[in-house]
Amino acid sequence: MAKVFLSLGSNIDRARHIRAGLDALARLFGDLAVSRVFESEAVGFDGDNFYNLVVGLETELPVGELALRLREIEDANGRLRAGPKFSARTLDIDILTVDDLTGTIDGVKLPRAEILKNAFVLLPLAELAPEAVHPLAGKRYQQLWDEYDQASQKLWPVAFDWPEGE
Repeated sequence: MAKVFLSLGSNIDRARHIRAGLDALARLFGDLAVSRVFESEAVGFDGDNFYNLVVGLETELPVGELALRLREIEDANGRLRAGPKFSARTLDIDILTVDDLTGTIDGVKLPRAEILKNAFVLLPLAELAPEAVHPLAGKRYQQLWDEYDQASQKLWPVAFDWPEGE
C-alpha cells in the first residue's frame, strides 16, 4: 500500500463540493486522514476565496489509475476543464505525493510543485504530516512551513465538519 497525500480545493459552493469530494474518497479508499480546512484568496486570478485541505490515504492503485479516479470525482462534481488553468473550481483534487516517488509517473509529476509554492498546500500538509519528509527537498513538512514566507499568502482556518454533523 502506498501512502498518498492529496490536496483538495473549491471556490464554488465550497462546503458542498469539499464534503462530496471527501465522501467519494472515503468510499474509494476507506479511512482518510484529513487536515483542517483553510480559506484562502484565489492565487493566479481574481475570484472568490477557496477552501483548501490535505487528505492522506493508502492505496494499491498505480499512480495513473489513481489520477483517473480523482478526475472522475472532480467530473462528478461539475468540474469544467475548458477554461483557463487558473480559474474558479467546483472541486480540484491534486496528487501531492505517493510514498517517496519522484519524477513523472503515468503522466503525473511527483512530488507536486505546489507543495513548496503555496501556503494553502504546505500548511495543511505540515499539520497533517509534520514529520514526513519532502522527497526532493529532504526536509520535514513542518520545517518547510517554518521556513516558508508565511506573510506571502493569506489563509486562515475555517469551521468545517466532516462527516457533516460531527
